[in-house]
Amino acid sequence: MLLPIMKAEIAWQDAAGAKWVAEQEQTDAQLKPLGLAALAVARPGPNDRVLDVGCGAGQSTLQLAELVGPGGRVVGVDISPPLLAHAQKRLEQAATTNVELVLGDAATMPLPGPFDFAFSRFGVMFFADPTAAFAHLGSALAPGGRLCFVCWQAIDLNPWAAAPLAAVQRLRPAQPLPELLAPGRPGPFAFAEAALVRAILTKAGFASISIEPHEVEMTFGGALDIDQAVRYAKVIGPAARFLTSAELAPDDPQVTAALAEALAPFVTARGVLVPARILIVTARR
Repeated sequence: MLLPIMKAEIAWQDAAGAKWVAEQEQTDAQLKPLGLAALAVARPGPNDRVLDVGCGAGQSTLQLAELVGPGGRVVGVDISPPLLAHAQKRLEQAATTNVELVLGDAATMPLPGPFDFAFSRFGVMFFADPTAAFAHLGSALAPGGRLCFVCWQAIDLNPWAAAPLAAVQRLRPAQPLPELLAPGRPGPFAFAEAALVRAILTKAGFASISIEPHEVEMTFGGALDIDQAVRYAKVIGPAARFLTSAELAPDDPQVTAALAEALAPFVTARGVLVPARILIVTARR
């Protein structure tokens, strides 16, 4: 059931969401092992009531629904209407009945708790006020409720992001980084420092905080060859954001050549494999 409680007022969400929907299978292939690594640490159990923050196209939501079983409940929250609509289709195709999808900003919206467990796969690094946002999530947890999320380590430790970005930056060296990639700003690498994450969660009222670095071999964009990897890099990720901000045409031969050169070292017989370095964060309310 899709519950449209509130719509975040972020103008680019519809267009960005449509792009992520179009790349859902490729992105799922890329992120699946990272989400499973976090779930192996978090271990939500049968009958748990779970909040999936930034559920996107629904892969993590489906995984959680299977783990908690028919006696459990999963509420997936996301700010993107296209992604939630796509997630709803996937739930219907899977005949999943223990999930609700909610359109809104989990950082501020009323949350239909209490929950035993809150989970997020790369959905919390964009909070404008992370301390307030985590305090809000904590208020939706039952006493002793648990939090687990996975976030990226620093971009220079993640060649899947750093190598393509550096390649296209060389084409426009004077162009500043997009706002979402700027240091100290909400964005994919905002929680790269464990000390910062610990301080935020402590201020938000969490205890028993554990922050563990983890490395996973990741198939870049689900790509089996360099052409698929280059195509994905032009659409999703830091290099794609830079192309847009620098007004570089994705089909420019220089762009294609630069990305191909950057990703070539990761091509293997099993696909385009890159190390993904993440933090798996757990805490208790």
